Amino acid sequence: MSHNAVNTNNKKSLSIIVPAYNEHEVLSSFHHRTVAVIDKIGVDAEFIYVNDGSDDETLADMEALKRLDSRVAIVDLSRNFGKEIAMTAGLDHSNGDAVIVIDADLQDPPELIPELYQYWQDGFDVVYAQRIAREGETALKRLTARYFYQIINSIGGVEIPKDTGDFRLLSRRAVESLKQLNEQHRFMKGLFAWIGYPQKAVRYHRDARFAGRTKWNYWKLWNFAIEGITSFTIAPLKIATYIGLVTAGFAISYGLFIISKTLIYGNPVAGYPSLIVVILFLGGAQLITLGVMGEYLGRMFNEVKQRPLYLINQYLPARRLTKEMP
Repeated sequence: MSHNAVNTNNKKSLSIIVPAYNEHEVLSSFHHRTVAVIDKIGVDAEFIYVNDGSDDETLADMEALKRLDSRVAIVDLSRNFGKEIAMTAGLDHSNGDAVIVIDADLQDPPELIPELYQYWQDGFDVVYAQRIAREGETALKRLTARYFYQIINSIGGVEIPKDTGDFRLLSRRAVESLKQLNEQHRFMKGLFAWIGYPQKAVRYHRDARFAGRTKWNYWKLWNFAIEGITSFTIAPLKIATYIGLVTAGFAISYGLFIISKTLIYGNPVAGYPSLIVVILFLGGAQLITLGVMGEYLGRMFNEVKQRPLYLINQYLPARRLTKEMP
């Protein structure tokens, strides 16, 4: 999506993209903290709040912020499309020389933005915040996150930085590159890594959620992990092939063993238990393989329909960063 907008002066400009779903309890606090940080940097800025189909007072809060701060822009999606799509909508509507992607829950401190900004000034296109500690998260969640990064980096073709969320700075060149990637099933952490360009990590301590509840339960995290793996590698298909080969080899070997044993010793007792075990084993392997194939086939089905990534209920642009071209 192209936008006819330019900077009104020669100052550097930042677009702050904030995807939000039911963040009524924290949105105002987030904005005040972030504004204080941006004002200290001394850049032109726009705050792009993406309402991802919230059913609380989040949209009303955004509208209130816009009335108080002319730098606020609102992208109100027609329904809940998910965080990955909401971030994409924010990127499509950004105008700044660089873009900051940050959550509204204040787990990622806005006070880190000046350091991200400085590394961009030094020539890095992507400056991502890498967590040293993850406050407010259970041991199980930390453990599963660690193993997820290990798995996806071991089987995928792109190295995705571990312990890294969506909090990062992107240069305009990086944003324009991301806008060329229009796949329906979007794993943004992978896309951020896939585009390449000079990238830099900034280490930080992640805080506990400031208010409200997390929208990510274990079922959603599991599906998110499946999305990430199947979006960036066909390794599961290869693994399914290897499972099939190993299973077939095992079945042939076991069949030869049974034939040899019958010819030498006879078969006075029917092998019902072993037969059931083999049947269940082969059936399970087949179902796993079919499930893996189904995941990829479903993604192909969604891609070939070529539906738009999102629909917008309303877009209210910022008034201070940009102006319309004649």
